[in-house]
Amino acid sequence: MNLGFLGSKQFSFGKFSKLLDRICREERGVTTDVLRSIIELAIELAREGREGRKIGTLFVVGDESKVLTYSRPLILDPLQGHEDDEKRIEDPNMRETIKELSQLDGGFVISNEGIVLSATRYINAHGHDINLPLGLGSRHVAAASITQDTDAVAVVVSESSVVRVFDDGKIIAEIIPELWLLQSVRSSISDAIIEEIKDENLAVISEKDESKK
Repeated sequence: MNLGFLGSKQFSFGKFSKLLDRICREERGVTTDVLRSIIELAIELAREGREGRKIGTLFVVGDESKVLTYSRPLILDPLQGHEDDEKRIEDPNMRETIKELSQLDGGFVISNEGIVLSATRYINAHGHDINLPLGLGSRHVAAASITQDTDAVAVVVSESSVVRVFDDGKIIAEIIPELWLLQSVRSSISDAIIEEIKDENLAVISEKDESKK
């Protein structure tokens, strides 16, 4: 399974990699390669948009049974009835399908194994005890809520082209898909590590790994 970032080579998320690995392996049971592949796709969407316009969408990965209970389809699910092998996140055809469906309202629910179970999904967001910066919209509230109520991890693509990763109800990382955007982005993470990855022309803003303290 080739999950290299933006091409055939293996991409490193820098200092964020260790935090990502800890969350996946020790806390959430999410497969690290699956989450990395979702983040890769989110960055592609943030950079490219769709049909000449910026788009926003939400990916929720892991604890899928509970996530499905906490959500509902907005329309007839376009992925229903397809074989699991056709819905794997690393499959190029599936990734193109996701890019098309991301223009619709709702988010995607993805299993720990990387199977895209459902699209155009409305996430029930209660908003209780959610502390997000002003200006972040309903997708971010839904991502914070679902990761607080379940053991899932969420990835949000905002229409401002920032990719945010949520765990346990809070933002743990922001990925800026173009370095020139960094100067115009006000981070939602306090006391963060900012790492510019010039080879990939992006920046990763992540919370410090508290386990190292």
